[in-house]
Amino acid sequence: MITRQPIVAVMGHVDHGKTSLLDTIRGTAVAKKEAGFITQHVGASEIPASVITDICKDSLAKMKINLTIPGLLFIDTPGHEAFTNLRERGGSIADIAILVVDITQGFQPQTIESIKILRQYKTPFILAANKIDLIRGWNPQPTVSFSESLTKQNDAVQIKLDEQLYNIVGKLSEMGIESERYDRVLDFTKQVAIVPVSAKTREGMSELILFLTGLSQRFLEQQLKIEVKGDGKGSILEVKEERGLGMTVDVILYDGTIRKNDTIIFGTQNGAAETKIRALLKPKLAGEMKDASDKYAYVDEVHAASGIKIFAPGLDGALSGSPLLVASSDPEKKKLQEKEITDQIKSILFQSDAAGVIVRADTLGSAEAITKLLLSNNISVKQSGVGRVSKKDAIDARAVQNENRRLGVILCFNVSVSDDAQIEADKSKVPILSSNIIYALLDKYNEWLMQEKERERVSVIENLPHPAKIRILPNCCFRVNKPAVFGVEVVGGKLRKKASLMLPDGTEIGEVKAIQHDKKSIDEATSSMQVAISIDGITFGKDVHEGDILYTRIGKREGDELKKKGKDILSPPELDLVDEIMRITSKSILLCRIRENKRFRLRGLFSSFSL
Repeated sequence: MITRQPIVAVMGHVDHGKTSLLDTIRGTAVAKKEAGFITQHVGASEIPASVITDICKDSLAKMKINLTIPGLLFIDTPGHEAFTNLRERGGSIADIAILVVDITQGFQPQTIESIKILRQYKTPFILAANKIDLIRGWNPQPTVSFSESLTKQNDAVQIKLDEQLYNIVGKLSEMGIESERYDRVLDFTKQVAIVPVSAKTREGMSELILFLTGLSQRFLEQQLKIEVKGDGKGSILEVKEERGLGMTVDVILYDGTIRKNDTIIFGTQNGAAETKIRALLKPKLAGEMKDASDKYAYVDEVHAASGIKIFAPGLDGALSGSPLLVASSDPEKKKLQEKEITDQIKSILFQSDAAGVIVRADTLGSAEAITKLLLSNNISVKQSGVGRVSKKDAIDARAVQNENRRLGVILCFNVSVSDDAQIEADKSKVPILSSNIIYALLDKYNEWLMQEKERERVSVIENLPHPAKIRILPNCCFRVNKPAVFGVEVVGGKLRKKASLMLPDGTEIGEVKAIQHDKKSIDEATSSMQVAISIDGITFGKDVHEGDILYTRIGKREGDELKKKGKDILSPPELDLVDEIMRITSKSILLCRIRENKRFRLRGLFSSFSL
């Protein structure tokens, strides 16, 4: 057993300096090492322990830290990909993370998304408060140490820095996370360390690397133990075509060893597949390249933790985010490996018979993360897949709309939409909601849902009678007939112009021609309002009387539709009123049928007498 270097992911909002920070960490290491170069991997960069010692020499001695890890392996792909793509059985293979926040801008949407992902995977992290050089009055210093630079800043700048830091502390607190500036942390198991840095001036790089190293050694010691001679285990970061080679996969190897000619097992849309490695490639150092095409060196084996490019036949269908395993020489164990990957693929990329939204994402991990997010918010998913949106997706979403209009939606993350899919979606009025932020997809769907509910509400209001129960007020008859005008109070529901009214026994009264309130014409009157209404064809005192209760007339078909569509539109009392009106309508229909039957029997009786 050996201790491997921890795998470090860098996350944060766009333009907050993730890439710059990575470049600065690499650049700082190069500058400090002088001779040679930082070790380059495919998709990762390694800072060996010797370079860490050189950068953090004074701090290590002061804090009495003895390095036990061989270095730090930084994943070069910033953002959520480090988590959604680099996974082992649903968990991220990143051991620790740096969350980059622009100290002048604070939390932004992708900052919040990053924290949610970190919490989901229970990954420890350090917050790098970047761009301290932009604080008004900051005097950049030729040092990689924040604490050394801070002593050269005036009091006003130090106060301003603290104000900005405590804005971040406050935002983290709102999310239930305790935090503090790294040198004020009392308990690293309960508080997130905030390290002020500048990717531009390199100030703070020493403390950032020091605390990444120290926390990794202190809290991740057991999970960094690996069997270097064991079969390699990795995760596919990217599938891409390399000129002169063909299709390749970039892999982060996090356990064991992988060798040329090994048989590897990986995931495809259809489950596990296998192939034999023809070549393992690692990037050449800048000085070793003869020309731009001479980028890679061929190696015979690679140990964890490392990034490696693999060339082999049959990689065209490989999925980004899929596990990649060196096949066991034991046939039974190999079958278990294949089953494990196939089961994982099928649990993420699926199609069900139930109504639900359709998910399309760029990688296996992204599809899994989005599906989990939707299901945790009680949104059913019909299909989850990798790749661009197809015409079939639009057709399937249209079929879902026929069953449940609110689920007939396509949600896509970092993928394109084919032309025929867009044409079909436009024709079928299927919404395609896209985002490059996982959690923003949920927000977009909820926003669309609210708009859809409003459209349905308007549709119900415009096309169906609204339930209303009114009482005729005493001493408020303004005209007896032609038309009858009298005062009423809305007891329940909503009375609308042109509503057809009936008595409690189902007797039709007539249609509301107009409604007046405070001598002004209105289109509807809500519960508790007292208004004057006019109805043609009746006589007050004969057809209706003071104190009478009247209802809007709602037929069976209209009532059924109201109850079906009105759950999110009508209030519970209004839904109860629909039931009350339906009972009256049903009873009235039944009585009419009984009377018709009686008349029919009497006619038959008279006919027999006449004979």
